[in-house]
Amino acid sequence: MDKLRLHGFNNLTKSLSFNIYDICYARTREQKQAYIAYIDEVFNADRLTQILTEVANIIGAQILNVARQDYEPEGASVTILIAEEYAYESPMSEAVVGHLDKSHITVHTYPEFHPDDGISTFRADIDVSTCGLISPLKALDHLIRSFESDVVTLDYRVRGFTRDVDGAKHFIDHTIHSIQDYIAPDIRERYQMVDVNMLSERIFHTKMRLTEFDLDDYLFAENAADLPDEEAADLGQRIAGEITDIFYGRNFG
Repeated sequence: MDKLRLHGFNNLTKSLSFNIYDICYARTREQKQAYIAYIDEVFNADRLTQILTEVANIIGAQILNVARQDYEPEGASVTILIAEEYAYESPMSEAVVGHLDKSHITVHTYPEFHPDDGISTFRADIDVSTCGLISPLKALDHLIRSFESDVVTLDYRVRGFTRDVDGAKHFIDHTIHSIQDYIAPDIRERYQMVDVNMLSERIFHTKMRLTEFDLDDYLFAENAADLPDEEAADLGQRIAGEITDIFYGRNFG
């Protein structure tokens, strides 16, 4: 698509929703609690703020405000208000109301575990919403690598319209056929990917799951080699089933 000559500001809103799942098996209640505590420490509000700050830098946005919170007993949230980098010279302020070229990045975490069968799941929801020329798609690779997740679901939508110098409305300002087009080849090689897209409505959905399965990657405080073969096979089947359920969004078991 040729570069648009716009009348005024680019009013298109580009929103990327990034939903990740990390699955783990923790046998005892103590192991479950230790896993939740570990995840809560690794992805606390400070660490999440660092990741989202890196996202802002990657997409070329200026940070206007940061709000973050760790929760009891677990979980964390961070919200960052951003603007196009060239638009402001003032430093980050304590309270800013966003309008026009101001957008946001948010993350919320949800550590949890199954009460009976030992499977624990860490979920993080991330939203990157921008206006103007900056695009959240530039941060995809960084987000995927930051969390190294078993299952990822991605939603991208372009909303609103902007006008060119002749007054014609434009409902999208860039070419896109699939979110996968914006993911690095080395990441695509590691994941099975499925698209559900509505190009006419500018709605794009991609879900991803790791193609390789190593039981040791899912055991907390245990090694697969120390388990009886029958138990290891059973655990592998149950964990793989959990991943399949999450990937397809329904219960198969």
